Amino acid sequence: MCLTTTDRQCYYVLNSHLWYPRRVEAQDGGDANVEVSPRDIVYMEPAEPLNGEKPQVLLKLDLRYRKISWCYGLHALVYEYWHKTRRTRTWVISPDCKEFSPQLLFDRSSEDAYSSPGSPMMCRTRAGTLVIAKIKTSEGTYILMKGLGATPKGSVPFLDLLNITTRTKERIWESGKEKYYKSVLALMSYCPECEIQLNQLKLLISKESRSEATQYYLSIWPDKTEVQITSYPHPYPQLASLQKEIIRYNREDGVKLTATLYMPPGYNPSKDGPLPCLIWSYPGEFKSREAAGQVRHSPNKFARISNNFPLLWLARGFVILADPTMPIIGEGDQEANDRYIEQLIASAEAAVNEVVRRGVAHRDKIAVGGHSYGAFMTANLLAHAPHLFCCGIARSGAYNRTLTPFGFQKEVRTLWEATDTYIKMSPFILANKIKKPILLIHGEEDSKVTTAMQSSQFYDALKGHGAPCRLVILPFEGHRYTARESIMHVIWETDRWLQKYCASN
Repeated sequence: MCLTTTDRQCYYVLNSHLWYPRRVEAQDGGDANVEVSPRDIVYMEPAEPLNGEKPQVLLKLDLRYRKISWCYGLHALVYEYWHKTRRTRTWVISPDCKEFSPQLLFDRSSEDAYSSPGSPMMCRTRAGTLVIAKIKTSEGTYILMKGLGATPKGSVPFLDLLNITTRTKERIWESGKEKYYKSVLALMSYCPECEIQLNQLKLLISKESRSEATQYYLSIWPDKTEVQITSYPHPYPQLASLQKEIIRYNREDGVKLTATLYMPPGYNPSKDGPLPCLIWSYPGEFKSREAAGQVRHSPNKFARISNNFPLLWLARGFVILADPTMPIIGEGDQEANDRYIEQLIASAEAAVNEVVRRGVAHRDKIAVGGHSYGAFMTANLLAHAPHLFCCGIARSGAYNRTLTPFGFQKEVRTLWEATDTYIKMSPFILANKIKKPILLIHGEEDSKVTTAMQSSQFYDALKGHGAPCRLVILPFEGHRYTARESIMHVIWETDRWLQKYCASN
């Protein structure tokens, strides 16, 4: 739990671990525009301080404090981060040992998925708190680092043994690369002191493939024997043979883009011709072109159908382009959102051209959709690039950025600091330019900045200018929809919209 004072100058963190309640003070007064070193100071005090005993300085940070992870014993890991540069650093500290000076463990860009060292695996103490597990081997004590293992050919999850003193590491487990996607979920070995012998290690692992549903296994060391503990049937056998491919293509300015292409079972583009297509995405902001082009998905993961993901329309004869990267890049001192519209259109145009080039999508039957910031993207694309799409589906979006004046997503400037950017990014301002059909869906009780008022006002503006639009307000629903009635109604509304304005376009 985090308690923050109203002036944001000092905040207290109540650690679930009982050793060291701590206080973090921002030396910049909570204002990221102030240049100061150190920026944050982390203080430490005993759980039961004596009379007059003052907190001691634990660590001084030049970036913003994020969190601390405790080991059962001497060490802890402290994380700091700076949004503007995407720089993240991890420190090793030893509060119990005054002779031990803080050591820098990792210093990297948070955007660089290929170099990610992973995160430490945790175990529970007798008190029920989570601490970093220690692994004992004949050569010393280590911690376990699990990661997604992003590579240019797709994610390959891994598990490393890391010596936090020498910073040496050894890979002791890795997912397959050919057919199956495996991932370490939890540490199953129990030891009250959270100190586990490597040859007694037990891990909970998931295993899946493109056509096989996720099953769970117990991996037992030292032989790494896998014992299957679930046997779930395929949840939708009608789509068991759907086609899935991670595709790569380039934006006009040379930025590398990726997407996951899904096609119906038995579909052959050369014989069956192009199909209606639904593009479902969510833009992301980056500080470098290289990070924007990295592959963060695996071709071997099971295709899951959910109410927030459009794979259901494979059964209706659609091609689905899922999660095509829509990077908004601001290198150096550039602000990414100052070129938001320009880069958004370029990314969408590249995605459309790619599915048309492959012969899987009909250029006049391509719909676009998204949730939250993806809904915001959808409205902007219909306003600025109507030639690309026949219709749009926007769920739980915010369309007027003047109603979120103190920042949104990763935009840290206020409306008064970047007025032109806020105005240009607001599709509400361009409601008179939107002529393509758009379906707006929103939860009535959405408590985020994307309140239902955003959709209601956008609908009024669209309707007032004669745009073909429909507004659906879901009672008692928040930012995401959970009730069976709501989910089924969203599916019905979406299918009706796609059949009317896309499939039969």
